[in-house]
Amino acid sequence: MPSPFRPATELMVQYATYHRDRRNIATHFLGIPLIVFAIGIFLARAQFDVAQAHLTAAWVVWALAAAWYLTRGNLVLGLATTIVNGLLIWAAHPFAVGSTGAWLACGLLTFVTGWVLQFIGHYYEGRKPAFVDDLVGLLVGPMFVVGEALFAAGLCRPLAQEIERRTGPTLLRDLAHPVA
Repeated sequence: MPSPFRPATELMVQYATYHRDRRNIATHFLGIPLIVFAIGIFLARAQFDVAQAHLTAAWVVWALAAAWYLTRGNLVLGLATTIVNGLLIWAAHPFAVGSTGAWLACGLLTFVTGWVLQFIGHYYEGRKPAFVDDLVGLLVGPMFVVGEALFAAGLCRPLAQEIERRTGPTLLRDLAHPVA
């Protein structure tokens, strides 16, 4: 099994090989944030105090993921992914305070919807999801979507160029300039 501590370039290139179809990436731009949001909903229900701080399991998992993203060798990508995931986790917390039924319904609806979108995308791709071959793909997914958005904004050019060199055009650039 490949190491989960590979640099961002290697992780992104590997993930990109599973994500070339425009429809697949479009579903990922909706599905992955829904999944992160749903995980936030589920984990925000577990609350505890440490010293004077009130925490939830969602923030603990976010902090661990943030440490991983920030140590993959691309600070801009790691920071952007951490911020986007943090906003999703923050937005998820209000959905964890209602009744158990409402909490579960909201969490399950967003989680299942996110995964259905992912699998629809991979149907169009004609290829299994990256995490089937490497579970680290579950962490790389949010980083990949954020990376593609950064590439479309003209940021992280060296990373975008390396991915393009090894896998073909980046997906958002392909979306912006579709072939006939």
